[in-house]
Amino acid sequence: MSNIKLFESNQIRTVWNETDEKWYFVVADVIQVLTDTPNPSDYIKKMRKRDEELSKGWGQFVTPLSVETIGGKQKLNCASAKGLLRIIQSIPSPKAEPFKLWLAQVGSDRLDEIENPELATQRTRELYKLKGYPDDWIEKRMRSIAIREELTEEWKNRGVKEQIEYSILTAEISKATFGLTPSEYKKVKGLKSQNLRDHMTDLELIFSMLGEASTTEIVKTQNPKGFIQNKKAAKQGGAVAGNARRELESRTGKKVVSTDNYLPEAKKNKQLKKGKEEN
Repeated sequence: MSNIKLFESNQIRTVWNETDEKWYFVVADVIQVLTDTPNPSDYIKKMRKRDEELSKGWGQFVTPLSVETIGGKQKLNCASAKGLLRIIQSIPSPKAEPFKLWLAQVGSDRLDEIENPELATQRTRELYKLKGYPDDWIEKRMRSIAIREELTEEWKNRGVKEQIEYSILTAEISKATFGLTPSEYKKVKGLKSQNLRDHMTDLELIFSMLGEASTTEIVKTQNPKGFIQNKKAAKQGGAVAGNARRELESRTGKKVVSTDNYLPEAKKNKQLKKGKEEN
């Protein structure tokens, strides 16, 4: 969430480049926000055709960078604030001037966060509040982020390097905890590209945290090396949460896994309609 910035309530994905200490912004996200186009890629093609100078210097303004997405890291065209300012010149949009001011503020905010890391956490909370999440849910979500970061750090220290390996280990914990892989879980909730955990109920978040916290403790105790050994630890950690989930379900008669999500009503209805058409 710290790599998602809001411009007039619209999300723009970003990457912080340690080399030159600058934010790089996903160009397609910026285009979509400034133009409201349903197809940013098509808009970019037409924009480059009508602005030959921009097209000639495109490689100077735009750089493919690895960006965290729902499906893992992907190479997406990104631009620094300087590159975006050149691109904006070719976009006839009333939002252009406010966006320029926003760019300057984002850069200033990041420098503040480097000096005081707690600011990044505060801004993530603010982002969730702007999206309408209740305070008690936000606190659980923030804790789940911290638990996840601790687990991935333990994996990294024990030879788990590739993004696909992180995804597989996460799927093992989820399957042992909920009986579903993340992709299966998203289907239950009617999600597409959205972050699964951003649409979990309180109980779902709690059991998700238990599975990952348990895995972290098992990893610290057993000290597994490499992907195969950590996969076994992931199953064990998930099983701890899975057993607790089943015990609660047996005592309440209610399933923990829920179809509930935090999608806006318009998007819920659209995705529900699409699901019925596909069936």
